[in-house]
Amino acid sequence: MSSNPDVPSLPEVYRSIKIPTQSSFWRKLLAYAGPGYLVAVGYMDPGNWATDIAGGSKFGYTLLSVIFLSNLMAILLQSLCVRLGVATGRDLAQACRDYFSPRVNFILWVLCEIAIAACDLAELLGSAIALQLLFGIPLIWGVCITASDVLILLMLQGKGFRYVEALVITLVSTVGICFFAEIIFSQPHLGEVLQGYLPNPEIIRNQEMLYIAIGILGATVMPHNLYLHSSIVQTRDWESTSQKRWEAIKFSTIDSTLALFFALFINSAILIVAAAVFHFSGYQEVAEIQDAYQLLSPLLGVAGASAIFGLALLASGQSSTLTATLAGQIVMEGFLQFRLPPWLRRLATRLLAIIPALIAIIFFGERSTGSLLIFSQVILSLQLSFAVIPLIMFTSNRRLMGEFVNSSWLKVISGAVAIIIVSLNLWLLLQTFLGWLNL
Repeated sequence: MSSNPDVPSLPEVYRSIKIPTQSSFWRKLLAYAGPGYLVAVGYMDPGNWATDIAGGSKFGYTLLSVIFLSNLMAILLQSLCVRLGVATGRDLAQACRDYFSPRVNFILWVLCEIAIAACDLAELLGSAIALQLLFGIPLIWGVCITASDVLILLMLQGKGFRYVEALVITLVSTVGICFFAEIIFSQPHLGEVLQGYLPNPEIIRNQEMLYIAIGILGATVMPHNLYLHSSIVQTRDWESTSQKRWEAIKFSTIDSTLALFFALFINSAILIVAAAVFHFSGYQEVAEIQDAYQLLSPLLGVAGASAIFGLALLASGQSSTLTATLAGQIVMEGFLQFRLPPWLRRLATRLLAIIPALIAIIFFGERSTGSLLIFSQVILSLQLSFAVIPLIMFTSNRRLMGEFVNSSWLKVISGAVAIIIVSLNLWLLLQTFLGWLNL
């Protein structure tokens, strides 16, 4: 693998945040805190809402076990991203370019761009739906309005990366507060909720349940987040000694783990509210975010429940869209060594998402957005293997990682996660193909 130290990942913010050398545990943790929350927003974006609402309304609390398992996988995989970025100074896209042939890298880049476009589609639709629900803006105009959010990111990046992190943490906190209120309103049965976190073999046997489960997996463990995290962890300016790099790995992993447990709460809350309010009230076919919004206040008897739901959706969509922009910049620069102005990169990504959204709305109606959201998450899940396998390969390579290489037990667990992801996706493809044959 080439060790040519070319342009660093996200050069405009690379090593821009100072780390105190002699200070307390908490001050250091605060200095490293931030990247984990930028990654975590991808785990609670509007695509998650669609799959969680559909899963909760149709199957009750059963798919909570999938959310929990997906979150554990995410914690492991994001910790490997931290390890790769700190140990090598390379993000995942750059490491792929160093290791694989140009043809393989081009294929991986195309697949990653498809995943980013699918993710951006979910965020765009989520924000547009929120604008429609809260302010009555027609969905087709909401889709166009959300294309302008690139201006927010450009303004904040110019001020410093901490401003981007602060905005994202504020938006994420808004989502958390809103759903804490929704759980209080819905009063779920605690025993049944806890039982939902236990694995249920019916998930594998039931094709419809499996489809939504893999959608949850795709919405939770996002492929572009692996590229993003291995890059933004390098915004911290740690000393390049072995001890300080181990310290950077420790604190950055704590940061991402805490942020992902917050994402676990959000995802669980969405499904729990959907199950408590819809599944057990006879509304088991609620799959559209719009239906959930309209039904929440009447079924709960709380006037503001629907408005709180809409506010959380808007905050979720806007926080997620900021990180998709950064991920797109990272993979294009990493795989192709090709750099676009941030505004142009954002515009290109949005156009790829706007086109299918507008086609669906114009030709199939506004009711098609829920199916489109779930389908976008299944696409993400299908792309996941092509990011996970290289990540595990690199972090298990002693020649590349040196003393920071994965331990034997970490290699075993990481390999098992990769096998689970690949197996579930192959099963989904097989079931989908058989379903087509039976039509």
